[in-house]
Amino acid sequence: MNEPIILGIESSCDDTSAAIINGNKILSNIAANQTVHQEYGGVVPELASRAHQQNIIPVVEKSFTKANIQQKDISAIGFTRGPGLLGSLLVGTSFAKSLAMSLDVPLIEVNHLQAHILCHFIEDANPMPPKFPFLCLTVSGGHTMIVLVKDYFDMEIIGKTIDDAAGEAFDKIGKIMGLDYPAGPIIDKLAKLGNPDAFTFGKPKLENYDYSFSGIKTSVLYFLQKQLKENPNFIQENVENLCASVQKTIIDVLMKKLEKSAKDYDIKEVAIAGGVSANSGLREAMQKNVEKLDWNVYIPKFEYTTDNAAMIAMVAKLKFERGEFTDLRTSATARYDM
Repeated sequence: MNEPIILGIESSCDDTSAAIINGNKILSNIAANQTVHQEYGGVVPELASRAHQQNIIPVVEKSFTKANIQQKDISAIGFTRGPGLLGSLLVGTSFAKSLAMSLDVPLIEVNHLQAHILCHFIEDANPMPPKFPFLCLTVSGGHTMIVLVKDYFDMEIIGKTIDDAAGEAFDKIGKIMGLDYPAGPIIDKLAKLGNPDAFTFGKPKLENYDYSFSGIKTSVLYFLQKQLKENPNFIQENVENLCASVQKTIIDVLMKKLEKSAKDYDIKEVAIAGGVSANSGLREAMQKNVEKLDWNVYIPKFEYTTDNAAMIAMVAKLKFERGEFTDLRTSATARYDM
């Protein structure tokens, strides 16, 4: 039996993406990024949905061209139903439904968070995929959670943020420091040139596996307000050390809970996923635990960390094999439990 060829569509936030998968192999993974939000210091939902409308047809066409596949060759269409920005999701959902109807192929709805985790099963995401059960630290601008993954679609969230996500904390602290949006990659770049022990910031004290990042943001804010009174050029003169110290603080918080959960659940298979999994400091911290804690660590390729349609196509392929299809009555949803 030939492997299915599936088109995946992702539009949950501000990246319009389309990918084509054959079996577990990605044939194309195209994304259009939106720069319009930089001047506002964050994603503006109305502008995001308008940009998706402009981008989605060219992105899908390019995905077919790069994959050297014709529309008549696809077996199904997978799309992000949620969670995410409702206006953005509506564009991708509406397009997927229309195209599926015109091609008379099945429609498969995908949970965006499940897709981040299951991207590890794309053929070239890792040298080898994780073994069940495994823990996955799913960390991005909108979400931070530790997920116990017992099977492809048997997942339990054992810890999550009670306020800001880690990526959101990076961006908000970057904004305080006057860095451009998105600040996370800029902080990561500058952190490599600084001393991570130069400054100390407050860390949350939660008993379970849950996270909190708003306190770190407040700690940095008060610290900088005090320093700027004494030296108005403090941030410019110390930006590399500040970035290194902020990054170390956030990663220490992430890793402490992940290490605790791995120990308590007696699991050595540990993965990371989501946009912040591209952070070099977090990747280094994970690799250190290969020797320190005897973990088997799974870190996806950079192109599968941010919002991308390859991960949507991967989940759609797994659902296709199970015959889990949806119909044209389905609708986008901003909240969508795993």
